[in-house]
Amino acid sequence: MIITRTPYRISFFGGGTDYHTWYEQHGGDILSTSINHYNYISCRYLPPFHAEYRNRIAWRIMEYPNSVDEIQHNAIRAALKHYGVTQGVEISNQCDLPARSGLGSSSSFCAGLIEAIYALKGEMITKYGLARETIKLEREILAENGGIQDQIAAVYGGLNHIHINNNGSFSVNPVVISDARKSQLNDNLMLFFTGVVRTSSEIAEKQVKSTKDKTTQLTRMQQMVDDAEKILTNPSEDLDNFGRMLHETWMLKRSLTDKISTSLIDEIYQTAMDNGALGGKILGAGGGGFILFYATAEHQHAIKKSLRNLIHVPFKFDDQGSQIIYYAPKEYHPSTYEKLDFIHMQQLENVQAKLK
Repeated sequence: MIITRTPYRISFFGGGTDYHTWYEQHGGDILSTSINHYNYISCRYLPPFHAEYRNRIAWRIMEYPNSVDEIQHNAIRAALKHYGVTQGVEISNQCDLPARSGLGSSSSFCAGLIEAIYALKGEMITKYGLARETIKLEREILAENGGIQDQIAAVYGGLNHIHINNNGSFSVNPVVISDARKSQLNDNLMLFFTGVVRTSSEIAEKQVKSTKDKTTQLTRMQQMVDDAEKILTNPSEDLDNFGRMLHETWMLKRSLTDKISTSLIDEIYQTAMDNGALGGKILGAGGGGFILFYATAEHQHAIKKSLRNLIHVPFKFDDQGSQIIYYAPKEYHPSTYEKLDFIHMQQLENVQAKLK
């Protein structure tokens, strides 16, 4: 059995500059953190005692496919085919928070899955390699629209400034900040679930097409990464300015396409601002999912009360990134399946003969 644990992420600044239509011309910059809510993947070679099926896949539904091609889950099917896993497997997915909600859940899932497959085959992969492989699975093999920050953030973990080069290579630079200031930042952040899930690829597709027309907004959003990092790393800076910058970047982000915000999101946002939040933003591509606010302690009770119809999700920053938390591989030779099929048929024939 192999079990991986991969964190979800919160992106503060620079979202949109990680789309290939932008970074290939201007480079990209992201300020984000992983959090202590996770996606878990358990994976093992399926013991050969189930002649009626060769694979068992548990996610939102239970699947019992005989071949990889029969697997309904797109990412699992694509990953097993891409990495040449032909032996029967059992894969199970558990997650702390809802999928399709703006926390990079699909990338966390894919990163954990790939890491589990490598471990199942007795192979190691670097963090850089895992991030690149996750990007390849989502953006090339599955052909889903979107950026490349989620995969990097999920794999590396931590509070980081991610820089993306024109060719798609990247560097991950931890934000050097005192524990006390980091704790204060964490305490001033509030996460709420809007109750709306959506497919980010559809929203991202429209943003990709509009990139060339949003140069002014995206340039400023990219510049804000350095500005926000300076606030965090300079003890003499007022940390509340980080929250005020979140408001600015949200105003810019929501202007990129008409798919990013909705009347419900606008109402939620304004309610929080009216009750003391300094800033905030919808997370991920937009359209729903989770919304983040920055508010000092004296205003948080009022904000929670005013948004009592939403689920408030406390969180802490994560520093570990994707990792294998349990490793006990066991292999079953494919020939065992052939032997089992023969025995199963013999037993079936014997039972049928007795019933005649």
